[in-house]
Amino acid sequence: MVIAASGWWFGSIVLLVLWILIAFWPARVAARKGHSFIGYFLFSLVFFPAALIVAYMVSDKSSYATA
Repeated sequence: MVIAASGWWFGSIVLLVLWILIAFWPARVAARKGHSFIGYFLFSLVFFPAALIVAYMVSDKSSYATA
């Protein structure tokens, strides 16, 4: 019983850590384009597929500053 319960907790923690790590992907893409890292990170925690699509489709704010 103890082994099964601890295995469940371990699996849940691993999935939670993976979920958080994957949420960094759209946030980093958006941050490289000059958008809010924190905003996209929170967005991707809730709606990962939409956040990833939006992060790749938004305009690059950093290119306007150099042009």
